[in-house]
Amino acid sequence: MENRGVRIEGRILYLTEDSSLLERQLNGEDLPFDPDRPLISNISTDEITPGWVCYYYDETLARFCLVGLRGGKIQKDSVKNGGFGVIVSAISKGCGSSRETAPYSELKAGVRVVIAKSIEKIYRQNAQNIGLLTSTDFSLVPRIQAGETIPIEEFTKGLDEISRDIVLHGGLFAYNRARLSGQASPPAVTTAARPMTLCEKILAAHVIVDAREKKLGVPAVKPGDAFFARTDVRFSHEYVTPMAESLFIAEMGKDQMVTEPSSVFAFRDHLTFLDLVMPKAHKDMGLQEQAASLATVQEAFTKKQNVRLYGEVHRDGKLVGSEAICHNKVIEEIALPGQLVAGTDSHTCMAGALGCFAFGVGSTDMANAWYTNDVRVTVPETAKFVLHGKLRPGVCAKDVMLHILSQPFFKSGAGIGKVLEFAGEGVRAMSLDERATLTNMAVEAGSFTGIIEADEVVVEYLAQQRGLDKDAVRQRIVRADEGATYLEVFELDLSAIVPMVATPGDPRNGIPLSTVGDKQKIDIAYGGSCTGGKKADMDMYADVLRRAVDKGRRVKDGVHLYIQFGSQDIRRYAEGKGYLELFKSAGAELVDPSCGACIKAGPGVSDAPEQVTVSAINRNFPGRSGPGKVYLASPLVVAASAVCGYIAGPEEI
Repeated sequence: MENRGVRIEGRILYLTEDSSLLERQLNGEDLPFDPDRPLISNISTDEITPGWVCYYYDETLARFCLVGLRGGKIQKDSVKNGGFGVIVSAISKGCGSSRETAPYSELKAGVRVVIAKSIEKIYRQNAQNIGLLTSTDFSLVPRIQAGETIPIEEFTKGLDEISRDIVLHGGLFAYNRARLSGQASPPAVTTAARPMTLCEKILAAHVIVDAREKKLGVPAVKPGDAFFARTDVRFSHEYVTPMAESLFIAEMGKDQMVTEPSSVFAFRDHLTFLDLVMPKAHKDMGLQEQAASLATVQEAFTKKQNVRLYGEVHRDGKLVGSEAICHNKVIEEIALPGQLVAGTDSHTCMAGALGCFAFGVGSTDMANAWYTNDVRVTVPETAKFVLHGKLRPGVCAKDVMLHILSQPFFKSGAGIGKVLEFAGEGVRAMSLDERATLTNMAVEAGSFTGIIEADEVVVEYLAQQRGLDKDAVRQRIVRADEGATYLEVFELDLSAIVPMVATPGDPRNGIPLSTVGDKQKIDIAYGGSCTGGKKADMDMYADVLRRAVDKGRRVKDGVHLYIQFGSQDIRRYAEGKGYLELFKSAGAELVDPSCGACIKAGPGVSDAPEQVTVSAINRNFPGRSGPGKVYLASPLVVAASAVCGYIAGPEEI
């Protein structure tokens, strides 16, 4: 960047809905700028770098940039060899997973600028961290195409001061070197005392006022305030730990140790069962060995750094699964009300059910946090969902979230980067597991996180689960102030919510189950993942399957039902309840903890485009769980559908 200007030499790749236009560009044709040309929306990070691509964590990623894009037109090296300097798409670029491999693959393929009508929060922050420029200003496209040198300030419009400085420095590590040497400094938080939302109060308590003196906390923060915040919990998993470690070593040196390792955790939870489902074509590419190396690298890192690793579980000398999916274990053993939790996974927000501020970050953010024990935060606006009334029989938290996500506020992208705070007597009546479904799926709207004020339900859970003193837990609870300002407040009558499904392609495609019609045949029913593998979910699977067994019914011929536990603790719970025998007698295949089919890495994935899955997972972006079509639904609907052979509610049993 000379004279604070950016001149892009490469071509512009328009990710068009018309696959023939996309193919022509890949073959060398340059399209003129057309503001009315239909572009693809909701391009997930799963499409930019599909799960198998993430077995790499170096510049090899460039070769596979966008190979998962719907339509299958982009192949290995298509973007890298195409000479593209700009990628243009429609709303919600970079939705889904927090994987930094996505923008990294674009950057290393030669792309310098990503332009979209709206850009997801985590993806945009990851792009800033590595020096990939982003913008939502389409007027830049013809200027770039005309060869104009664009002032760097065009790419910092609307950014907070820290984000702006990170862009100007070319990335987070360069900025932090300047910060630690005194050449750059974050702005002081000077917001006067004011009524604050739940997330604002937690963040205000974690603002780093003086890093050297370890001074924390300010009277108040407001939306837009930017600062570095002290973390209470930092965690990563084998998909991300190796890339974060390579960045950590590159910037800090191979002898640098993690700061306060007792608050750092690692999980072997994503690829535990990958060998069972990896296609031959991927094995022939050497991906089996490449994927296995992720766990090996992570284990070596944790031993060197004295970091707690939640690893594999063996029975009778055989690998059966993981100790837990990270999000389930964070709730079971690690996080507490009022804490700030950062994890290298977009569903870190699940821990918000405990009343803590939990959110996903990328590899660069985590590598930096290992050293500084802080993360950068720009205070988000909060949308409040007040849930009233009582759920109907056959309706659960999953239906509530699929209904919420289908609303215009989220389908339009208005929810991107916002906090979803859930409140009201309807929430207070829910179990902790059901609350966790709400906070877990907040990110499906592109939201910053989801959070619920802790109460006696949380106190009782932590006392029973961890043996914590109830009064000590109560003292940690943070509550929103009276008169706090919210972006919007949505009032929701739970008695009006009906069973829902999200049609294939996006979690925001929610429709009433009753409108699916034509008894949509299924091939796979999958009950599992962090969202659908909790104790309450096991209760729901059991409720439906027990009724089926009592009536002499079981899983329909031609349908495969998988039930996967979110942690070994949840498996023990199901065993104690007698569910294991019930599930087996109904015809279900039981799977030990792992992210598994949710990320196309375990039993339950589809292997053909014509296959149809009904799943209790949290997202159904194209290709995420295999080439087939995935409908999202509640545990009740998943179990009932498995018995009926088509998408059905429990009342049909």
